[in-house]
Order: sequence, then C-alpha cells, then structure tokens
Amino acid sequence: MKLCMIGTGYVGLVSGTCFSDLGNDVICVDRDQKKINNLKKGIIPIYERGLDELVLKNYKNNRLKFSTDLRDSVSKSDIIFICVGTPTKKNGSGADLSQIYNVAKEIRRSISRFKIIITKSTVSVTTGDEIEKIISQKVPKKLFAVVSNPEFLREGEAIRDFYKPDRIIIGTSDKKSNNLLKSLYSPLTSGGAKYINTSRRAAELIKYASNAFLATKITFINEMANLCEKIDVNIEDISIGMGLDKRIGGRFLRAGPAYGGSCFPKDTKAIITTADKYKTNLSVIKSVIKSNENRTSLLLKRVFDILKGKVKNKKICFLGVTFKANTDDMRDSSSLSMIPSLIKKGAKVNYFDPTGEKVEFKKLKNVKFSNNINSSIKDADLIIIHTEWNDFKSINFKKEVKNKKFKIFDMRNLYSPFKMEKLKIKYFGVGC
Repeated sequence: MKLCMIGTGYVGLVSGTCFSDLGNDVICVDRDQKKINNLKKGIIPIYERGLDELVLKNYKNNRLKFSTDLRDSVSKSDIIFICVGTPTKKNGSGADLSQIYNVAKEIRRSISRFKIIITKSTVSVTTGDEIEKIISQKVPKKLFAVVSNPEFLREGEAIRDFYKPDRIIIGTSDKKSNNLLKSLYSPLTSGGAKYINTSRRAAELIKYASNAFLATKITFINEMANLCEKIDVNIEDISIGMGLDKRIGGRFLRAGPAYGGSCFPKDTKAIITTADKYKTNLSVIKSVIKSNENRTSLLLKRVFDILKGKVKNKKICFLGVTFKANTDDMRDSSSLSMIPSLIKKGAKVNYFDPTGEKVEFKKLKNVKFSNNINSSIKDADLIIIHTEWNDFKSINFKKEVKNKKFKIFDMRNLYSPFKMEKLKIKYFGVGC
C-alpha cells in the first residue's frame, strides 16, 4: 500500500520505517528541511535500537522516502497517518492539538480520490470528529474517512512493539477503511496481534486510559516503597508477590523514580482535562499526578538523609540521566530537578549516560559529563543509579571507586542489598 506519515518524530519515523519494511511504499513528511536532509543521509534524530539500520535498508530499497512536500505526498498516498506532536498546552493541562488541526487543513487541499486519514498521535476524545469537520468543509465526505489508530510504542522497545503488538486498535465505523486496514496490518495479526475495531471516540480514549492506568501502577508501587522503607520490608518481595497474581501482573510494578518521558506526564493531565470538560471527577488519576510530582522531592530527601545532611562539596555521580533506559529522552526525567537541587546545596555532580552529554546540564556549574562509567564513579562520595541501563548492572564498585567511604543509592534496585552488605558497601535501595 502507499502510505504517508506526516511527522518524523518518534511515532512517525518508527511506524513509517516498519511499514516500509513490511513491503509498503512509505513517504515520511516533515516541514523541517534539515531533518529530512539528515534522514536521507541516514542520520537519525532519535535514539532507538535498530532503527538506523532499518531506515538505511528500506531507503536504499526505495520503499522509504523522505519529503517536505506535504501536498504532493498526500496526493500520491492512499492512507495518511497524522503523527505530529500533541504536547501539553502552555499554561494549561490539556493537549495542544493545533498541529493536528493545521495538518488537517493542509490535507484537505490534496484530496481528489478516496483517502483514509488516520490519527496516530495521541489525541483527546472527539479530535477525530473535529478533523472530519475541518476536511468536510472543502472535500465531499465520500472521498475520505477519518480513523483513530493509537500507537502503543515504548521508547527503547519501539521496533519490537511495532512487530509484536498486544493489540491493534482501529476506531472507525467505515467498512471500507476497516477492511483496508485489516489488510495493512495482516502481517502483524497473522503473528498473533489482536485486531480490535471500535468506535473512533473509544479508540481515542483507549490510549489515554491505558497510559493513565500504567502511570497508576508505577505510582502505586512507589507509594508502597515509601511504606516499605518505614517498616523494614523489601519492596521487591511485594512486587513479586503481587505480580504473580494474573489479575495484576508484574509489569510496571518496579519501584523507582517518578514516571517521565513523552507520554505519561502529558497524557494523565490531558485525560483529566477531558473529564473536567464533561464534569466527571477522575480522582484516582488526579491523585496519581500529585503523587508523581512529589516523588522527586522524596528521593532528594533520601539523598540528604544518606549523606546525613552534609551535601556541600560532596562528589555525587549519576549513572544515567534519561527518564528510562534505551532512550535519549530527557522529558520529565527526575535528574532534571535532582541535579540542579544538589548543585544549589553545594554538591559537585559528575554523570555518565550511554546516550552522551545532555544539553540540559551544559550551563550548570559544578556538573560534568564523563565519557565512561569508571571515570564517573572513581572519586565519588555517593553514586546514584538513576537509570536502569544494562551497562550499570555488573559494575565492580570495590575495584573502580578510589574513595573507600563511598555510598550507593540504587534508585532502580539493580543490586542485591545482601551482596552489597557482604562486600561491605554502604548501599541504599528504593523501598528497602
């Protein structure tokens, strides 16, 4: 099939590349000329394992193209995916859908035969209705169908998630579109993915509801970890004991920092805004947001307690600064508030992250980036394991750290407290 992906961010680039790898002809469109030029050279704007190889392979095979010409790309395509950003509104909590609606106005200029227009971006309920209204002002309704097809790609696991999804949600009542999309996704459904056809509004809400529930699981186990620290119980035991219940499941029951990234923070706020619009109180999700916002302060207090309040001139090493492993995404990462707070208290921070130096910390005094793990931890008074990269799971701290009085605050519980005790290392985990 001939597909057009509007937006070459995380969703558009990954989805477009994978669709082309399945044998479709895909044009990825972006108004950023520099980004398009770089993509043609094989320079990928995001960190995602295996993506650069897939882009290069399908670009060379001429199944994947890049363009800044939206009108021409839409004209040549049968199915158009809208994959632009829907960030939180400035001075608000709802989703900013201006890019979505601007794209809809552009698309309507290029429809002369039947097109399926799909919102792949995470959008508020009734966004599809508004897109349909915008396009129908210039185009007869028989020439297009607006469908909601939310994405469920995890950063760091996006390619795997595309090829092996739990489910494919298609929100449409249009039979022609539904049949074409069943065909498009048949390579994935034949591999076991469940194809679910719902109303358009239901599909839009499924995405928000899913992210809100996952955010709730993270926040719940973090709050349990707070209790465990007070009563001398290991949160890992609680997570395992709960997770083995099939009604609950073990995924997202890992205590640690506040949730961050491109989805959970903005999507929990957006669903609250939608509920408020319809005079419905989503009290659980409101509590989740508040608890998550307080999470970093609690972790900072723990750091101060570990250092017995003596933070000034302490050498603190952060292992990882991204919000999670296998991504370079810094959005809403706990490190963004923890590091500046420690600097204000007089600490000297050194950090290492496998995705390299971060622009967010370049202007901060007493913050340095190390090119490798060993140099970052060598002189540390306190080592904070912030992100769960595999690189950090088997470090010989005794050998590499020259300061014999160093301490470890493992915010991801990568190490066994019992083994650390045997090694006579002062070790502190989360919820233990």
